[in-house]
Amino acid sequence: MTSRVGSSTMNAVLANETVGVLGSGTDEHEELASGVGVLLAHLGVNLLTGGGGGVMRSVSQAFTHSERDRGICIGVIPCLSERERGRPKPGYPNEFVELAIYTHLPYSGERGKEDLSRNHINVLSCSAIIALPGGPGTAAEVSLADDYAKPVMIYSPQATLVQAFPQSVVRASSLDRVQQFLRKHIGRTGK
Repeated sequence: MTSRVGSSTMNAVLANETVGVLGSGTDEHEELASGVGVLLAHLGVNLLTGGGGGVMRSVSQAFTHSERDRGICIGVIPCLSERERGRPKPGYPNEFVELAIYTHLPYSGERGKEDLSRNHINVLSCSAIIALPGGPGTAAEVSLADDYAKPVMIYSPQATLVQAFPQSVVRASSLDRVQQFLRKHIGRTGK
């Protein structure tokens, strides 16, 4: 979408061009995350993560190091605690986040569906969501995506790594299936 601002033209990258990637905050699952990051860069969309380590860091690194003519790497950053809402958690944002959105929301992990979790923002800000292997926090985000009727796909060639995720969510074991899913649910079709 192009909009006029004075005499200059500004290309707006819409919310329907933002893809969320969910996954472990500690385990990088580098091969899976890197493939998704490169794919998103190729599609010319925005990448949105929770801005931390693990999968979030790996996918962000692959995305920002890939050739792209559009899109930005966004991180939605949790605060340290309910009492220290002005300070981000240590390790946030990772060094590949290009736009950090700092929040007053401390909860994650098993508390990831509670109102004080940034997971709601992560899910609601995306047109499609790809979930990689992760723990209770990732499972909570996948469940939220399902609750909010957001297009979500779980990507893992190893079913045992995602067996705790909601069974109602579509699964893929190949990057080709992830690409087909994204082309169906995002506003752009890529280069």
